[in-house]
Amino acid sequence: MKRVIIAITGASGVIYGVRALQLLRDVADIETHAVISPSALRTARAELDMDADEIRSYADVIYNYRDIGAAISSGSFQTAGMLVAPCSIKTLSGIANCYNDELIVRAADVCLKERRRVVLLLRETPYHAGHINLMAQATQNGAIIMPPVPAFYSRPQSIDEMVTQTTGRALDLLGIHLPVVKRWTENGEQAED
Repeated sequence: MKRVIIAITGASGVIYGVRALQLLRDVADIETHAVISPSALRTARAELDMDADEIRSYADVIYNYRDIGAAISSGSFQTAGMLVAPCSIKTLSGIANCYNDELIVRAADVCLKERRRVVLLLRETPYHAGHINLMAQATQNGAIIMPPVPAFYSRPQSIDEMVTQTTGRALDLLGIHLPVVKRWTENGEQAED
């Protein structure tokens, strides 16, 4: 069984983390380990028609945001990596500077030290030089910065389709290839897995 950490922070775009949990819920060989910040729950109330219990119900295992002694805070706990979706600038800063004061940053730091993939769907824009420096530092530490920019070659018909495509592509970076992703082919047409 492949374990994947999904972290949801308070930046706008909570749907990306929720969609990752929804997409992975029925994948037989994937176990999701989720951390949801208090700010994410507040943002979810503003952006989604679902409560905290519903969001948590999509994960196989849920951790308290402050529990830095949780299983995912140890390198001996094997995972395929981590997706932070959305990733706030605050969380990016913590990851870039190895400031492990809460579980999301601690789990990301552990994944990076163990040379596991950490994908950051950095959601806040525009960027100033400080943000760009943080992205560079996180990248040097081994993280993958992936702002959730929609791919229009898939000709999305709804926001839901754009969210699913972007989330699927982020999971690709963790070695999880789902049939919902519309892929580019040799002749320039899109194809589903």
